[in-house]
Amino acid sequence: MNKQQNKNRRLILIIFGMTIIPFLIAWGLKENPNLLKGTTNRGQLINPPISTERTDFISFDTYSAENMNELVGHWLIVNVIPGLACNEVCLDALLKTKQLRLMLNKELPRTRRVVMLFKEPNEVVANEWWLKDTLLWRLRNTKNKEDNSIFLSLLHEENKIDSKLIDRLIVNENREFALKSELIRVKSSAGLAKKITDIRKNNIPEGMLFLIDPLGNIMMQYEAGFDTYKVKDDLMHLLRISQIG
Repeated sequence: MNKQQNKNRRLILIIFGMTIIPFLIAWGLKENPNLLKGTTNRGQLINPPISTERTDFISFDTYSAENMNELVGHWLIVNVIPGLACNEVCLDALLKTKQLRLMLNKELPRTRRVVMLFKEPNEVVANEWWLKDTLLWRLRNTKNKEDNSIFLSLLHEENKIDSKLIDRLIVNENREFALKSELIRVKSSAGLAKKITDIRKNNIPEGMLFLIDPLGNIMMQYEAGFDTYKVKDDLMHLLRISQIG
């Protein structure tokens, strides 16, 4: 009889443990969210979101000026260039968002790619960034060792894309079409730059990413080195539940 009672007690304790332990784990993670740091590259919700106005985005060049209306009513995938350089991390982030947008398939028309500049880089230097953004993905998507070597070399700002490489990459495509970029380049207004700087506590690294909803609210942020697939999961979820854009 005692043996049976002991078994029953153990069974009750096991059932109780199975019930209470998940609650204790959930409570512990709630009280100590830092325990989850490093386990995911998903974005951080900005709460409350940063509101923006159309005038907060100032076109950087002629192409962008002609396409500023595209910022209205779309989900914006926004790379940030906080300084006057765009090296490996920065260029890699630009290429990731190009890949990200293509991965959206039928949802692609609801989004636009934007790069936000906080300073005024030299236009010639910046044009090389946009050229690399347009062409480097062609090298990234091959398994050729030579292509990979060229790709890694060109991530360095001092290395330029020459006309010979351009001809090789676009082959027989229409040159004007092949070199056309869909990336809208904007400068941030002083007011918007301050809002972002404040929430980031003056830490705006190259390669970070923001998502802006169709109403102009900056509502998600991703640190440099973000995982393209996880950003895609977040964005697809937002697109599914969104009634706008």
